[in-house]
Amino acid sequence: QVQLVESGGGLVQAGGSLRLSCVASGSDFSINNMAWYRQARGKQRELVASLTSGGNRNYADSVKGRFIISRAGKTVYLQMNSLKPEDTAVYYCNADIQTGPRRVVSWGQGTQVTVSS
Repeated sequence: QVQLVESGGGLVQAGGSLRLSCVASGSDFSINNMAWYRQARGKQRELVASLTSGGNRNYADSVKGRFIISRAGKTVYLQMNSLKPEDTAVYYCNADIQTGPRRVVSWGQGTQVTVSS
């Protein structure tokens, strides 16, 4: 079973930066695509950024130019700059996992990001 564990969330002032990390652990698996989602209180979960195994990146319009998704092995990062109060949410890591012939989508437990004005 593959687990995703996020870290790096916290409280930051508007204009500040945070870097989120998500580590995938387990045995006998490979990762296809990875992504970050977020869910603000009372709102639906939304895609923030994604990164394919081929290196293609996609960002939500609201974070373009401010957030950067990157990956090193089985760890995916989200560098968040120029943070705004509207970025406040629980951020979730998502990975498209291949274990033998099975392909499953895994989620982390989430990490809270709070941006104060």
